Amino acid sequence: VEVIGGILAGSLALVADAGHMMTDFAALSMAWLAFRVARRPADARRTYGFDRLSVLAAFVNGLALFAIAFWILVEAIRRLAEPQPVAGGLMLAVAAAGLLVNVAAFWILSRGDRGNLNLRAALLHVAGDLLGSVAAILAALVILGTGWTPIDPILSVLVAFLILYSAWNVVRESAHILLEGAPPGADPDGIAEDLRASVPEVIEVRHLHAWSISESRPMVTLEALIAAEADPEAVRRAIKSRLAEQFGFDHVTVEVQDERAADAARLPAGCSGPI
Repeated sequence: VEVIGGILAGSLALVADAGHMMTDFAALSMAWLAFRVARRPADARRTYGFDRLSVLAAFVNGLALFAIAFWILVEAIRRLAEPQPVAGGLMLAVAAAGLLVNVAAFWILSRGDRGNLNLRAALLHVAGDLLGSVAAILAALVILGTGWTPIDPILSVLVAFLILYSAWNVVRESAHILLEGAPPGADPDGIAEDLRASVPEVIEVRHLHAWSISESRPMVTLEALIAAEADPEAVRRAIKSRLAEQFGFDHVTVEVQDERAADAARLPAGCSGPI
């Protein structure tokens, strides 16, 4: 409806919003598919399961938003250089109908988990559509009241920059997860220092790696050098408990080595004591 109305009315704001909504249809379908597939259990080939698919969907959606915003900017510049007549009445009617649809979609998505990156990407798509409809309505009112048609591409540029801002946040966060970046607040040096302070038997923390399968599944692996008299299993449990309580890590792999074994490993073959 927006494509036909935009062409007939000569409105870039409507055509831009229609293109955005069409891409959103694909984006929301991808987000829905990612949610469905992510429920599948892990298998022999995908031992972490399918949670990362939702992050990949968010990344692709963010890139799609960049492409849409760029097209809107290029078309707006062309329209500003060569103003075209716009049918304000038809533009207002179509934009109002689009706004109602976008408000309904935004309300439904806003009831979901805001912490999920995939859902946030989908919500941002719909928010961009909602802003596009509002911009089209404002442009139509200005055109009906004053006849000043450049307001149409000008407001389209404003929507494009809002879309770019949202897209950058989604792409940055999803790319960080895909590149195995450390979860927010998971500074390796800070974690190692906290473990040494909170678990007395820990002498040193080595080879600490923290990453996320998805925004809700942080993981960490590490090697702990512990005192010779310490109980390795008790220390391992204490480390896992501290990481879960203080940093939110539910999946932790800990390798424990006591200082006597570490000293022995550093001695040349045939030696039984310090050199």
